[in-house]
Formats: sequence, C-alpha cells, structure tokens
Amino acid sequence: MNKPSPKRQIPQRRATARSLPIALLRARERVMQPIRAMLAEANVTEAQWRVLRVLEEIGPTDATEIAHEACLLMPSLTRILQGLEEKGLTARSAHPSDGRKQLVTITLEGEALIARHIEESNRIYGELEAAFGEDRVEVLLDLLNELARLER
Repeated sequence: MNKPSPKRQIPQRRATARSLPIALLRARERVMQPIRAMLAEANVTEAQWRVLRVLEEIGPTDATEIAHEACLLMPSLTRILQGLEEKGLTARSAHPSDGRKQLVTITLEGEALIARHIEESNRIYGELEAAFGEDRVEVLLDLLNELARLER
C-alpha cells in the first residue's frame, strides 16, 4: 500500500489567466481560427502559407532564412518545402555563390494561390483590426516583436 506523500511546499506561481504563454496561445487561436478556414479552401497548411508569404515578401532565399522568417524548425521546413514543391508552389535551384545551399523560389502557381486568397486574408485581418482597434493591433505587434528580440 502506498503511503500518501507528505505535503510539500509548492512555489507560488501565476494563475493561468495571467500566464503569458497561455495568453499567447489563446490569442493565436483567436487570430488563426478564421484563417484556418481560408487555408483549408486553399489546400495549404498554416506552415505552408507562412513559407509562401515569406518567399513572396523576400524573394528567392535559402532554407535557413525561410526557417527563421517563418518560425519553423529545419526538419519541419524540409518536409514543408517538399510538399510545396510537389504542389508546384515552390521550386529549388542551386545557390549561385554557395554550392552547398539551394535557393527556394515561389512559383507563378504559388503567387497565384496567394493572389486568389489575399483578399480574404485582408478581410479577416480587417475584421480583427475593427474588433480590437487598428492602433492597438499596431502596439501589440510592436510589443510582441520587442519581446521576441529579447536576449536569453
């Protein structure tokens, strides 16, 4: 028979309602919920959409830069790029100055996919700004970017 463990002192901690990691997850879910429906219609995952948007924004680049900009781990990115390439949305080519690397480029099909859904994406974003406040969204983005830049 197991003896009950003696009561031990548990360090004081924040309530989950005031936990930054949990608040960030809740906010992410609120923001992503309407976007997921759009992505399902586009037949791409959240991560694939992020990669396409990064490539559209910065142009041809290597996997390391994509992983950084799209907040992905390299093993995941490798799988994601393979899926995008199979769909004809991205292409890889030799890096002009570093034979060990490859450049990843968004294809015309990838650009067309974004073009077909960018109006819906902008509508969703506009609804969020209307509900939360455009200025508050900008302040929140500034604060989150500042938080992300903190050194460990």
